Amino acid sequence: MEVALTMVRLRWALTLATLRKSTWQTIGYVLGIVFGIGALVGVGALAWFLGGPVFDMAGHHIPAGWMYGVLHVAVMYGSTFAGFIILFIQLMLVGDGSTMAPHRFALYGIPDRKLQLGMLLGGLSGLPAICGTLALMLWSLAYRWMSVGMVVMQLIAAPLAIITMMSLAKLVISASTTLVRSKRGKNAFYLIAMIVFIVLCQLPNIIDNPADSGSLYDFPSLTDLSVADALSWTPFGAAFQLPYDLLTGNPLLFVARLAILAVTWVVCFVGCVWCLRHDRVTAGAPERAAKVRGIGAFGWMPDSTSGAMSARLLTYLRRDPRQILLFVMPVLFVALFALQSRGITIVIWQGLIWGGWMMQMTEGNGLAYDGRGFTMEVLAGVRGWDDRRSRMRVFASINVIYMVVLGLACFVLTGDWRTADGLLLGVTFICLALGVSFSSIGVAEITNCSLMYPVPSMDKPFSTPQGRAVAQGLFPFVQLFGCLIPMLPTILVAIVLVVADMGGWLWVMAPVGLANGVAAMVIGSWLGGKLLDARAIRVVQTLDSFASLQR
Repeated sequence: MEVALTMVRLRWALTLATLRKSTWQTIGYVLGIVFGIGALVGVGALAWFLGGPVFDMAGHHIPAGWMYGVLHVAVMYGSTFAGFIILFIQLMLVGDGSTMAPHRFALYGIPDRKLQLGMLLGGLSGLPAICGTLALMLWSLAYRWMSVGMVVMQLIAAPLAIITMMSLAKLVISASTTLVRSKRGKNAFYLIAMIVFIVLCQLPNIIDNPADSGSLYDFPSLTDLSVADALSWTPFGAAFQLPYDLLTGNPLLFVARLAILAVTWVVCFVGCVWCLRHDRVTAGAPERAAKVRGIGAFGWMPDSTSGAMSARLLTYLRRDPRQILLFVMPVLFVALFALQSRGITIVIWQGLIWGGWMMQMTEGNGLAYDGRGFTMEVLAGVRGWDDRRSRMRVFASINVIYMVVLGLACFVLTGDWRTADGLLLGVTFICLALGVSFSSIGVAEITNCSLMYPVPSMDKPFSTPQGRAVAQGLFPFVQLFGCLIPMLPTILVAIVLVVADMGGWLWVMAPVGLANGVAAMVIGSWLGGKLLDARAIRVVQTLDSFASLQR
């Protein structure tokens, strides 16, 4: 226990040292505290409101029995959903290279069990865990109209729930880091984790609101109650069910729920210790060499400077999980909108525009993702226009093929290919999506050599690099929203059609949007080339500083 407590003190000593060293880290930590206080105030206010007499919009008092059922269902659903969100956040941080990572203590000979206990206590002493514990303790105010025992039990259950979440999170990140070794496996793992995370966040919008199908008091239904009861037997809901077990006066269920929590802690702790031992034993094991045939993209790209740059970029994109995710966004948007379309096909078609708009977010900082590979271009004396043209060729080709294929899939999904109006609608949205994506490419070729910010390393694609926190949070949105400015002609045409009630002329948006996007892409790439010629040495220096942050 002494070793574990020393590691907790070490965590806070390192945190305070970082805050004294970096002003931006101090600002970020203060903002984190502010957000944490805001969350506590929000949870406390909601719990206080639910703990007293509750009235509906018409001013009628809501029956206590109905409120009990609603709270039970809401707590079980909310705790399970929050648990999955926390686990997926940990999945996105696989390979996290924080100062308190286990491999940094390898030289000190700390036994695996003591080291894992220190890691667990260090996580529980962090700001998120403290705020989470206090928030769940404030939730006890929602039970004050039921019984004093429920309030006291919620105060006890709050830290138990946080320990469970932290234990599961430690097991997930340890197991995923240990079991997923190969580059290809990690890339697929990161991609699947992100997709599931995004879909999970959209579940409230996908699932029908039960209140829409009947009166207010139709919810919760028997199905909702049965699902909530099932969730109470999972590690995510067991701790939150303890106050309800106390209220019903069933000691066997109460003890069974405590046993679920205890078994979860033991399994997670043993699993993490096994991962530590496995990593230590297999450290330094050689990876199987990949077989490479031919010269890849260099064999079929144009035999020119820009062609070589395009081949290099394509080779990077194939191996970079940090950027490959955004190429899945259009499919994801179309799928999500299809689940919410309720038979309105234009809802599905708009997914193309949203996907095309977001596909180039990483290209807005493309040189930072290239890293020191860009140094060779500068040493070889590559012109800025050749570099911009090579990047424009790659991303424009990907966008055209992608949007056309996805557009054909939308035709099949919506059935709009059966009518002339449906065909015209689909072609219009495909052209608009291409126009927006082309405009995004043009703006990205300007921002990626001027508004640069640190990115995670390729080995830890979802970790958070240190330094320039404000730039990391702000600059992506400059590129994202900046691409709308060159599209103002298309936006003005759309406004005119709406104001003049000329819905039959919607097809005009297709050639206008496509021509607007192509012009924005070419002009933006040309301006980016001029800017890159003027800032090439400064860009190399910036990339060197970014590389040092990834170590």
